[in-house]
Parts: sequence; C-alpha cells; structure tokens
Amino acid sequence: MVLLLSLLKTTLRTDQVLCEERNISTKNEALMSNENTGATRIQQVPNTLALPCVATQAVQYQGQGQLADLQAIYDAHGSLAVLGGASNVVLPPKLDHALVLMRNKGIERVGQTDGHWLVEVAAGESWHDWVCESLQRGWPGLENLALIPGTVGAAPVQNIGAYGVELKDRIDAVQIWDFKTRCQQWVSVDACQFGYRDSVFKHEQGKHWLVLAVRFALPRQWQAVLDYPDLQSLRDLPLAPDAQAVFDRVVAVRQAKLPDPAVKPNVGSFFKNPVVSQVQAQTLSNLHPNLVSYPQADGRVKLAAGWLIDQCGYKGRRMGPVAMHDKQALVMVNEGGALVEDVMALAEAIKRDVQARFGVSLQMEPSCW
Repeated sequence: MVLLLSLLKTTLRTDQVLCEERNISTKNEALMSNENTGATRIQQVPNTLALPCVATQAVQYQGQGQLADLQAIYDAHGSLAVLGGASNVVLPPKLDHALVLMRNKGIERVGQTDGHWLVEVAAGESWHDWVCESLQRGWPGLENLALIPGTVGAAPVQNIGAYGVELKDRIDAVQIWDFKTRCQQWVSVDACQFGYRDSVFKHEQGKHWLVLAVRFALPRQWQAVLDYPDLQSLRDLPLAPDAQAVFDRVVAVRQAKLPDPAVKPNVGSFFKNPVVSQVQAQTLSNLHPNLVSYPQADGRVKLAAGWLIDQCGYKGRRMGPVAMHDKQALVMVNEGGALVEDVMALAEAIKRDVQARFGVSLQMEPSCW
C-alpha cells in the first residue's frame, strides 16, 4: 500500500530522485496515544462505496507538524494505512492497523519552463476541486480529468486517466517521504514508471513511500484533446472550444453516464480495460463484430471492459445489495447495506463469465484492503 501525505517544501529538482539532507528523528514518546498523535477510534471510515469499516486507530493529517509522529507510528508498527478520498478502495469491516486520513491543503505555482507552468499541490486536496482551481487560475490541461473522485495524492499512484488524457501527461514530478531513509525525494516523471492504471508507487520500490505532493507541468500553449468520441462534436463548433468548454462537456458526459457516489455509492470503474494482443483482438472481432476496442501505440489492443460485461448480461443486474449500474456496466453500485463479501461475490461472478465467454481476464481497478 502506498502511503499518501502532505506538501513539504523542498528545492526544485526534477531530473532525478533527490534525497535531501533534512531528516526527521523519531519522537520516542509519540506512538499511538491520543495525546501525542491524535489517534482515535473511527466507527465508520469514510469511503465512496459506503462499506462498513471500523478503524481502531486513526489520525487526520492536516499539517507538517504531525510528520514526526507518523514516522514514530510507522517505526512502531512497520506500516501505515493511508486514505485520501477512499474512492478507489474496497475496505474490510475492521482495520486493526494505524490509519491516516489525508486532510492537508496547499496549491502554489513554483516556476515555469518555456512550455509549462509548474504547480505544486498537496496530496490531501480534492482532485476535482484542484481541476476547477487550475482553470480559474489560467492553468489549463486537466479539464479532461474533471469530476474524477479522490485526492491529488492518490492520482499518480493510479495514473488516473479519462477522455484521452492520462495523469502522466501532466506531471513533472512527485514528492515523497521515504519511511526507510527518513528523507524527502522528488521522483521524476520517468522514475514514476507510469503505465495503464499503474505506477512505481504500487510496487515493491514504493511500498515505504508516502506521496507528499504532486508537481504538475501544465501547458502554457494549450491545445484541446478531443479524440474521445463524446468530445469530438466540440470540433464542429463555430469557434474552437476553450478549456472551460471541454471541462463542461466532460462533466456533462460523466454526470449522464456515471452515478454520483453521494447518491449511489461506488468507486467508479470497477475493472480495468484489458489489453490483449492484436491476434487475440482480431479473433474476438471476427466472433463479435461489435467489439469495442482501441489500438495501442505498442501494437496491442485495449478492449472496453464495460462492453464485455454488458454482453454477459450484467448491465443493470443486481446481486443482493450490489449491482452493476444500468447506464454503465463498468460501475458497481451499493444499493444499500452491502458488505465486502457482497462486492467480491459479484466481482468474481463477472470475472468468471467474461473469461468463459471471451477468454479475457478482468482485473479489478480498486485495491482490496
């Protein structure tokens, strides 16, 4: 589990992973007591899938002054569980290990290059609020990623993407705290090893890292990205659309297709779009002429998981207290009172049926704790 933390000011370096001289020593007296760390019991851990989850020890992180305490907790327990918006997780009924809830804020333009504005944003900022703020301040480039739930700190972990843009296209570097070395680092965009809904933060090297902040590189000479079918009609307008027009269209499309987690609890796309070989894609296309697929730069083909799930009869289908949404088969919703067992039962049924019909293996997008 990658750990997400707050913005800590450091020098501007993006060409390498930079370990600074500043270290934070452990406070021996600050472990898990309420007095020193603010740890408390939470009867319901907030999560957008609305699964019941109790945390026996939790801390709301709001500022840099708590970092030494969190280091002490990590040293005492060997790990920390950290949540931002909890919009891409399936939680168990009880979390026995220490939990940190990200609530810190901060947005600052720190520099510019010939082609980009450089803006640092704290990990605890709401992603959608940050997208709105970036447009208001004249820093376009994130409009295709509007209305994605979650926090800024979680975005690079997942390498979020939508409507033709991935986060890796807009990042300069990611700032982390390394619990093993007790130092801050800037991880360059190349060192982040971004892939489809993947990054170094999900793998062994990033297990002891906390995302402190993200430094965005937003284009000074902006161009609309309108390749996605739902956005292509913007090209037919009398005047070329600006970033706000793209933002408005993305929001409208998402609201029309995707349920609001506040109304229908969900974690967005529940499965990743599978990527298969060109040979397998052609075989499937011969058998299923309406197959929805997207050629990739590496010669492989990405298949629309929602289409596969729909063809197996799961769009709008309910299984106990959970269901696949009636407008988007890729989204699982909690109809009320669902437990983690209900979620996993429907997920496994879908994976089994898609594999049986298409020979394609689906992978869950949210992480299971």
